[in-house]
Amino acid sequence: MSTPVTTPALVSIDTQATTKADVIRELAERLVAEGRVTDIDSYLADVAKREEVMATGIQGGIGIPHARSECVTAPSVAVATSKDGIPFGAPDGPAHLIFLIAAPTGADDSHLQILAAIARRVMRDEFRDALRTATDPAFIADTMTKEVQQ
Repeated sequence: MSTPVTTPALVSIDTQATTKADVIRELAERLVAEGRVTDIDSYLADVAKREEVMATGIQGGIGIPHARSECVTAPSVAVATSKDGIPFGAPDGPAHLIFLIAAPTGADDSHLQILAAIARRVMRDEFRDALRTATDPAFIADTMTKEVQQ
């Protein structure tokens, strides 16, 4: 992949969103602004459909909503941090780190590789804490590209 999965423009530090739907929309809007998603409503419908299958909150205060969609132009990850946390269905409470993964339909399994890489990395306290406490979108984007992009 030559295009970085995350750029500073795809990062929202200390989002003001308080619901899963709001933070997903906020991050999807960033994907649209960067030309990585061509139709926000269609993409949000695909993410919602995926969320209905199973909650995407995982232990450690992490939310990983994701979807393959016809309107995604490049595998991408938009990231939000939340001081108060947003409910994502994890048994241990709200998510303080949210990773919205967007993958093109019919592409290879790059979104699964990205999902697996994020899931592995967030189990490490130092990775989680570094992203959760970051105040610079470029730091998060660089960390994600280094740690997640193969």
